[in-house]
Amino acid sequence: MVRISLAVLTLAAAVHATPTSVRPLLVGEAIPSAKVQTLDGKTTDLAKELKGGHTILVFYRGSWCPYCNRQLAALGGIKGKLKELGWKMAAISPDRPELLRETKGKHKIDYELYSDSPCNAARAMGLAFTVEEKKLKKLKKHGIDLLWASGQTHRQLPVPAVYLVGPDGKVLFQYANPNYRVRLDGNILLAAAEAYGPNLSR
Repeated sequence: MVRISLAVLTLAAAVHATPTSVRPLLVGEAIPSAKVQTLDGKTTDLAKELKGGHTILVFYRGSWCPYCNRQLAALGGIKGKLKELGWKMAAISPDRPELLRETKGKHKIDYELYSDSPCNAARAMGLAFTVEEKKLKKLKKHGIDLLWASGQTHRQLPVPAVYLVGPDGKVLFQYANPNYRVRLDGNILLAAAEAYGPNLSR
């Protein structure tokens, strides 16, 4: 039993070679312990932050990504409805805390943002992959410097994902798509939030 647990832990913490080879945390599994930073640079544990409430956890690539910015804006548009259903929101990216503060102000975000610049949480959730050197250089030609954005040299990004997490820290619903252009539709998220929310009679 111990050997199986260690194998699963090692698999979940792996950094994958491509977005299509990631193995995201599945429904029924618990959010793993992973060190992340708050906007003021303080270190905290993601699993502990999510315990005790119904949370919608969003992994996005960074403030440099237009698809991510559109997603954050769309989430802001339905945040009121999600709150009525009993959900709080949190988003996490490899951006340094300083960049997250800029993102928060630019998009008028009033939910929690966490910095995962070392990609600790993305690896623990099975979402992390390494950006090819060729792709890294192509992004830099367009003014996007991933190493500067994260302050790290690991060249890792998370596959964009949305998790609905229960108060016990277990995943109730998940959506992860290796195609970064395709994000979870807001209506589907609302339907899932209603189905798994705290006001649901089971």
